[in-house]
Amino acid sequence: MLTGILGRATDATQLKELLDVSAQRTRDIADRVSRASIDSKDGFSLNTANTTNAEEGPIDLEQEMVNLADEQIHYEATAKLLEKAYAQLRLAMK
Repeated sequence: MLTGILGRATDATQLKELLDVSAQRTRDIADRVSRASIDSKDGFSLNTANTTNAEEGPIDLEQEMVNLADEQIHYEATAKLLEKAYAQLRLAMK
């Protein structure tokens, strides 16, 4: 019964799905960074920012780290919205 209320009364389901998508994107970015750093001779050195990956071509580590920070901001904002949706639901139930 409570599941039906959550789906109709709030955006909680959609927000939870967005959190899952954001977490997957974060894992994908982290995977690309780790593969690029393994392939480079200097690890995370900014001198080798454009390392090459056989599957995806050149990987710009600096851009990937920017993408990771951006995704983290999106994740935190979505988590905050989900927290507010649950707070509103708790308030409505009281």
